[in-house]
Amino acid sequence: MFDSRLLDELYPHWVELRRAFHREPELAFEEVETAKKIMAELDRLGIPYTYQGKGGGVIGHIEGGRPGPQVALRADMDALPGEELTGLPFASRFPGRVHACGHDAHLTMVLGAAALLQADPPPGKVVLVFQPAEERGGGARVILASGALDQVRAIFGGHVTHHYRVGEIMIGEGVVTAQSDRFQMHIHGRGGHGARPHEAIDAVVIAGSLITTVQTLVSREVDPLHPSVVTVGQVSAGTAPNVIAAEARLAGTIRTTDPQSRRHLHAGLKRMARALGELHRARIELEIQPGYPPVINSPQETEIARRAAAAVVGDKGVVPMEHPSMGSEDFAFYLEKIPGCYVRFGARRREDEYIPLHSPQFDINEEVLKVGAAWFARVAWEAIHAYSA
Repeated sequence: MFDSRLLDELYPHWVELRRAFHREPELAFEEVETAKKIMAELDRLGIPYTYQGKGGGVIGHIEGGRPGPQVALRADMDALPGEELTGLPFASRFPGRVHACGHDAHLTMVLGAAALLQADPPPGKVVLVFQPAEERGGGARVILASGALDQVRAIFGGHVTHHYRVGEIMIGEGVVTAQSDRFQMHIHGRGGHGARPHEAIDAVVIAGSLITTVQTLVSREVDPLHPSVVTVGQVSAGTAPNVIAAEARLAGTIRTTDPQSRRHLHAGLKRMARALGELHRARIELEIQPGYPPVINSPQETEIARRAAAAVVGDKGVVPMEHPSMGSEDFAFYLEKIPGCYVRFGARRREDEYIPLHSPQFDINEEVLKVGAAWFARVAWEAIHAYSA
């Protein structure tokens, strides 16, 4: 459907686009210049779009020549807080911001697919979703609230990763990423002099007990067949080496792939906070904040995505999912409303090099742009054909 010679012809422009996004990253809900770049490319391609303004998304529309169903292709616009240590000539020029999660590649892939689809549009409509704030803020909800997807039959998205090589696309049905929740514990003890601990209630000691104890929730109380994680990522307490802290704060994340395990972990955290507070004569406040739900690929759309991948990379390039990722993704909000499929694109820069997402050294083999653009275009055609049959 899409000649490899056309991909090779368009590839240098896609590299320029990706590097332009990479050079000027913007954080969640601040993606104004990124949106301008997207709109300039859509203008160049002659694709109409709407823009919701700062904090919103850019929605492109490719109309087929005859009636048919609507499908959506999604890319995320935002970057991460942090510093880039890749040494690339097109590295971030903004201190404290970095495209270390590959969203610059996702934008380029969907824009690349737009070019392919504009040249050979399927019937119906393809909705191009350029979404803000995937990393922080759940920007998918902004797109859903706008009504842009009200008539969409299915939605497709993907993410680059070093877990696979360029030319490999991982596809799995069912749970693909974990439910994420955040928790905070505020320990109220009684301060005192470090030389007289018997006169105080040491919030630091209680914090240490909590950090150790909550790990038993996963190791001893959750079914090991259902992957779960409880991580304490932040600890703050104390004012001086010789002062017993009156207060301490813990913050962390909970990742689950099973609703019963999630309920069990929430209840366990509450039980442990009560019990350790009573044990140490302290008061412990616990707050649990729901995060992104799990990404759950629907069966028909997973099969459509698999056919599209096989057409692009061959059967050997289609990699089955071994197990769900314990990461989270706000693509899940779309899949709560619309059937769809979320895939992974192999993007390892060198065959022997693995660098995790969010690392300051993260980069991609830019050949993945051709794979992603071709897959997004092909999956739109495959989906519309399936729904029209």
